[in-house]
Amino acid sequence: MRLTMHTDFALRVLMALAVAGDRLMTIEELAARHGVSRNHLMKVAQSLVALDLVKGVRGRRGGLSLAQPASTIRMGAVVRALETDQQLVACLGDDAGSCVFNGACRLTNMFGRALEAFFRELDALTLADLVQNRTVIQARLARAA
Repeated sequence: MRLTMHTDFALRVLMALAVAGDRLMTIEELAARHGVSRNHLMKVAQSLVALDLVKGVRGRRGGLSLAQPASTIRMGAVVRALETDQQLVACLGDDAGSCVFNGACRLTNMFGRALEAFFRELDALTLADLVQNRTVIQARLARAA
């Protein structure tokens, strides 16, 4: 499974906001530091705001910040919300009838268990866990500016 760029950048934005503390970060600042287009990052930010993970403050001194404590944001929930296609193979999704082996092979169950294990590992992690190396992350963000 490969996460979409949208989810990848959303995770990066969340980590950057988590180490920023109370300081608001602008879309422009985040885009420059991550080498992403402003327009793409705007869409990512809109998704995060819609999920109530990030709050946006409009205006000249506006920007983004976390909408809840980093210790309450579970990575599994974030990835589930952002990834629209979580099926590793067609037989796990809406197109189960597309495989002649459907119901006869063990691959479907194995992929289903692997996907469950993937999300179980992500569910064990909070955003706070991801940024425990706060000073290193802040230094790398500062260099990228």
